[in-house]
Amino acid sequence: MTSTQVDQHDNASGKAAAADGEGYQRGLGARQIQMIAIGGAIGTGLFLGAGKAISKAGPSLILAYAIAGLVIFFIMRALGELLMYRPVSGSFSEYAREFVGPFAGFVTGWTYWLFWVVTGITEVTAAATYMTYWWDIAQWVSALVFTIVLYGANLISVKLFGELEFWFSMVKVTAIIGMILICAGILTLGFSDAGDTASVTHLWADGGFFPKGIGGTVMTLQIVMFAFLAVELVGVTAGESKDPEKTLPKAINTVPWRIAVFYVGALIMILSVVPWTHFQPGVSPFVAAFEQMGLGVGAAIVNFVVLTAALSSCNSGMYSTGRMLRDLALNGQGPALFTRLTKSGTPLIGTTFSAGLMLVGVWINYQWPGDAFEKVVSFATISGMWAWIMILVSQIRYRARADRGELPQSSFRAPGAPYTSWFALLFILGVIVMMGVDEEARVSLYCAPLWALILGVSYLVLKARNPENASFKR
Repeated sequence: MTSTQVDQHDNASGKAAAADGEGYQRGLGARQIQMIAIGGAIGTGLFLGAGKAISKAGPSLILAYAIAGLVIFFIMRALGELLMYRPVSGSFSEYAREFVGPFAGFVTGWTYWLFWVVTGITEVTAAATYMTYWWDIAQWVSALVFTIVLYGANLISVKLFGELEFWFSMVKVTAIIGMILICAGILTLGFSDAGDTASVTHLWADGGFFPKGIGGTVMTLQIVMFAFLAVELVGVTAGESKDPEKTLPKAINTVPWRIAVFYVGALIMILSVVPWTHFQPGVSPFVAAFEQMGLGVGAAIVNFVVLTAALSSCNSGMYSTGRMLRDLALNGQGPALFTRLTKSGTPLIGTTFSAGLMLVGVWINYQWPGDAFEKVVSFATISGMWAWIMILVSQIRYRARADRGELPQSSFRAPGAPYTSWFALLFILGVIVMMGVDEEARVSLYCAPLWALILGVSYLVLKARNPENASFKR
């Protein structure tokens, strides 16, 4: 296939995708897209993981979140430019396939699918653990119920998925805003047990703003970036958004204030009320803050919020895995049976297969909760960042072709690109290098070569069986 034919094929498929959603139903409205975008940036990485990051960097973690947030904004604007060029549900693998090559699309699709399967396994297991706070119930029972309920909701309709995600995100947003308001009240009015000691001077009084040095702050960037994983999920919804030309840019443009409020703002307030030295790894900074304030209900509130965060992540995993598998199948890079849709327009086989693996993973985790499982789980970090890398590389190549007049310009151009995209790309690569340096995070990189080998062999086998398939040609 010549480059001209590829362009014609891509443009035709892009128009078709925009017209009919690739067979999907455009059931996600502006309200749901906005909350999916907001919720994607708020997860257990903030509610639980921030405690470890605070202990390693102190108040300078605020700066780390701000810098990483800027990078995330560059990534999302790069994604937005691609989405407005061609809004498709399998966006990451589709763009990688078009602008990098068929193998890149194959790797991106399967890697993003694996990312959400692994994430779903960990999150549904975590959700079952959180349930034991209120009820003495076997963990596998809760995990089974949660998986079945979310699986059923995802098969009924995309609208129900969006509604669930809306309310999951609403709980997370309400919790953070509530915490910010409580902390502001303590700082200004002096109520609660922390009223006498709360002060913004805590941001620099206990060892300075960089108590562990700039190096300590830099090493937390990997934890910070992990907290932002799934922010790109809004791109997967492109094929099922009612009005993607309006809703997606609006959702992406909210990234700066989301990060400013929910991460930077929340940390400023919490660390002003509670000195950073009071936070420990493995303890939620929200729980620690509530305890310092003398609010006994804090642990129960945070447990409920973290439960919804875990269910939100699992819900997103159910949604995205089915779409990724269908996109791969439509391009001949996955089993054809994954193309099947229900009458309501949801990918039946792909979602069922992924949900089945999540249940198997929960069972394995219950039977053998050892180091081997943790090593597989840690792979989620590097696999999630692979999607970001492909978004940036695809956008850089798309912009070059669009500027040469080979492709139409996007109606939502990324500001400062390609320089901002190059900056974000180099930043991510730097974080990966730091993961290799950090002994605790290094395990995340161990599985990558094995996964690459599996994908490489699988790709060659599929290509040999379907040599005429356009998806295996440049």
